[in-house]
Amino acid sequence: MSQFDRNMDILNRRKLIYIRPPVTDQPTEVYDWGNYYEYGTHQHYALFRSKAKINTYKSLKWHLLVIWYLNPQLDQDDFESIAQDIVKKENGYVTFKVSEHLLKSIIYEVSMCDLEHPPVNKARKIIFNWNCGLTQEQKLKIVGQMVGRSKKINSDDIYDVMLHLHHDNKKITIQSISAALNVSTRTVHRNMPNELKKEKELLNQQLC
Repeated sequence: MSQFDRNMDILNRRKLIYIRPPVTDQPTEVYDWGNYYEYGTHQHYALFRSKAKINTYKSLKWHLLVIWYLNPQLDQDDFESIAQDIVKKENGYVTFKVSEHLLKSIIYEVSMCDLEHPPVNKARKIIFNWNCGLTQEQKLKIVGQMVGRSKKINSDDIYDVMLHLHHDNKKITIQSISAALNVSTRTVHRNMPNELKKEKELLNQQLC
């Protein structure tokens, strides 16, 4: 069993919801492989769907917040137990050591959040069906075709491509992003905030 499968097994054994499709947003176009949202949707949550690991405090807090939000049946003890599983470095979810003090702080902050409002989420224009049967290369080609039709990209489009490149164990470069989206490297630079530049470096550090 791969590390990725072990990660999923831990979540599935606890019967956790960690993937949720958009609730009210309707796709602009529907395909056999999935859905396309012209203006993006913030309602799609999909944790641990790629090989990218949690590599920052901010990302860890967000993942735990989404789990807490998507699983209202959890009590405080259940949530703390799940959080402890996720922060164990040997389980393969995180790249950094999380102290007991830091974990307690994160759990407290998450428990104080207002769950009447969904956790902040990146907009996604393209959502692939779980068992669409496409390779990462095929998915990346579709992303480039769909997003490239308008020649107008944003940081969410760039992040989508970054994750697909990383999942395919390929180094993320400005050139590879521009090639996938069929835009110039200048366009990528112009639409790539510092946060994504840092994320690019962190993802590249995780390559096998």
